[in-house]
Amino acid sequence: MINTRHLVIVGIAWISILYVVCFGAVAVYPPIRDLFMKYALHVEMNLGVAVTTPLTFVVGFVLWNIATALALGLFALLFNRIRA
Repeated sequence: MINTRHLVIVGIAWISILYVVCFGAVAVYPPIRDLFMKYALHVEMNLGVAVTTPLTFVVGFVLWNIATALALGLFALLFNRIRA
């Protein structure tokens, strides 16, 4: 049985670190978005202007943490309920 609370806390810590690193990378070197799209996703797109403000950082940080908590909570619920 998975400890749901522990899993969600660890997941939120992990996604918080990843989000800060990614946001920082885009803030320091904006072309990294286009390079990621081209070489990792094999797509070329005009993504527009990079908007890196304190507000976009906070909103993105909160949304990614909520999405992570919900996804890992669902994972733990399903893992604990489904018997093989």
